[in-house]
Amino acid sequence: MDPKRKTMFKLVGVVVFMGAMAWAAVPAYNFFCKVTGFGGVTNTADAGSDTVLDKEVTIRFDASLNSGMPWEFKPVEREMKIRLGETGLAFYEAYNPTDRPVAGQASYNVTPYSAGGFFTKIECFCFTEQVLMPGERVDMPVTFYVDPDIATDMDGKYVHTITLSYTFYENDLPEGYAALADETDATGATSLN
Repeated sequence: MDPKRKTMFKLVGVVVFMGAMAWAAVPAYNFFCKVTGFGGVTNTADAGSDTVLDKEVTIRFDASLNSGMPWEFKPVEREMKIRLGETGLAFYEAYNPTDRPVAGQASYNVTPYSAGGFFTKIECFCFTEQVLMPGERVDMPVTFYVDPDIATDMDGKYVHTITLSYTFYENDLPEGYAALADETDATGATSLN
């Protein structure tokens, strides 16, 4: 084979390989974070822990909004103490002070990062997109537990306080709500019929 053609095939192969690696990087990184708790990514479960220890941990709750998100958003309770393995229930309050429906999605993490792999959510408002109508105020629950295995983990056993943080970002409205928003813009009033 001609050396120029051979070089061209190698370069095309490198470009295709690098493109495939770039495409796979985000899902691979997300999988890595979910498995290891790296970066404060939490676990999910269908039910609470089977084991509850007498050791307590303090859970702090933090809330913020991405710039441009018009909601008001805060934890109802700033902190709580729970035993390792015990199921906790906390609420965050969101309020839409605007005259239009607003959709939002929450991103989350826990600190210290070493606790991420042990913090497990059973139910959370962050799993789905939230839509608030004009003037609507809601309490959004998160049900969770801290895996008792944290007590024997090399780094985790020194964790006494875990902070659960959420940031809400504005999303485009889903189709049905988008029509309502257009109607609101046109008339200046919202019809909830």
